[in-house]
Amino acid sequence: MLLKATDLNVYYGAIHAIKGVSFEVNEGEIVTLIGANGAGKSTTLKTISGMLRSRTGSVEFEGKDISKIPAYKLPAMGIAHVPEGRRIFQELTVTENLEMGAYTRSASEIKPSLENVFNRFPRLRERKNQIAGTLSGGEQQMLAMGRALMSKPKLMMLDEPSMGLSPLLVQQIFDIIKELNEAGTTILLVEQNAKMALSIADRAYVLETGKVVMEGNAKDMLSDESVKKAYLGG
Repeated sequence: MLLKATDLNVYYGAIHAIKGVSFEVNEGEIVTLIGANGAGKSTTLKTISGMLRSRTGSVEFEGKDISKIPAYKLPAMGIAHVPEGRRIFQELTVTENLEMGAYTRSASEIKPSLENVFNRFPRLRERKNQIAGTLSGGEQQMLAMGRALMSKPKLMMLDEPSMGLSPLLVQQIFDIIKELNEAGTTILLVEQNAKMALSIADRAYVLETGKVVMEGNAKDMLSDESVKKAYLGG
């Protein structure tokens, strides 16, 4: 097991945002968290990556409790978080953004990693000297994912990668997620487009008002009537 979250309870002031959430991600899987806006999906990812702290329970990565490890130390351990809204460095170039993703790596490792990202995202190679804030939404999402890849993660957490993108670009981003997984990166995916997320995931957890209310095989959930009615427009 690569990641195990146990009994997470997270608060925003007096608001109890996550209520006893537990789940696990095995090495090599794509696991998705689905649910309505405000269900606690993004909060869960922020808790895993150390941006928020749970009052109870634990987060284990490769068998080690990382609950109290500062967020900036986690990339060196193999965890990359692509946040909601991309959060690229708007004033820096594409290449400079990618280099920022490699701050835990040695100088000799950066050039081959850059080449790997450019091979996976040819559009970024074309735009490598362009200011990141002038890229399209799809290009910015590719840049955010490329920046995460620069740390050579074992686990990549993606928060709403399809947000604001055209259907064609959504398909392209999901194809890239599948390719990254097939190349060996384990994926934890939070996604509002539940149908797309379930179509590429191995397993899924459904969150409602901060609680896990269902878990199981992702393909089975695609045909589950209660899931279809609540999240798939069926």
